[in-house]
Amino acid sequence: MSVYTMGNLRIVDLTKELDPKTESRRCHLYRFNTGGPIPDFHTIMDLTSHLGTHCECPYHHDDNWPSVAELPLTTFMGRAIYVDFKDTVAPYTHITAADLDRAAAGKIKDGDIVILDSAYKLAPFTADTNTEKDKRLLIGQESAEWFRDHKVKCVGFGDGVSIENCNEDVKPFHDILMAENIVFLEVLKNLEELQSDVFFMSYSPLPIMGLDSCPVRVYAIEGLAEFS
Repeated sequence: MSVYTMGNLRIVDLTKELDPKTESRRCHLYRFNTGGPIPDFHTIMDLTSHLGTHCECPYHHDDNWPSVAELPLTTFMGRAIYVDFKDTVAPYTHITAADLDRAAAGKIKDGDIVILDSAYKLAPFTADTNTEKDKRLLIGQESAEWFRDHKVKCVGFGDGVSIENCNEDVKPFHDILMAENIVFLEVLKNLEELQSDVFFMSYSPLPIMGLDSCPVRVYAIEGLAEFS
């Protein structure tokens, strides 16, 4: 179940569900009873910081940039814009500043979250990445500079945009934006359930000092007037 209602609000869960039995990235749970005859179960979680749907913070790319706990809570929530290029940009080409101008004209404000997607969907970080099957749109220096200049707080990715095509794109995209304390949301799911392209969004990580990134529960709330 990925869609919920609370009164006039509509909540969409945008998180990848995790199963330790099938995850390719590190995800192990060790459950034990500390209470003897009175059950008191605890769980040791042995996880990578880039597991499932996760928020990447500046410390991910530079020892001198903030870790998860050093960023304000407002970094991890706010007004979000869903930019779905569908098939308006040619497959396996870079998203340009002109593309972003056309798609977000009149919508974007300082401090917004921007979620990118397209019709060319492929699950990220799989054996099909960067093969002939991979038609996802690409990001790079030009798109990073556009996001920086428009003062966004976060960039997120649906399965229609590649975030791992080559170092020549990945490094400047991370470095340009993370230098401004702009965070990333990777492996977003259920974006097709959204009924609005402007909504409130939250993705708060655990405030652990020295953590570069963190798995998060991401959700959109549609129907909040001040975030529409």
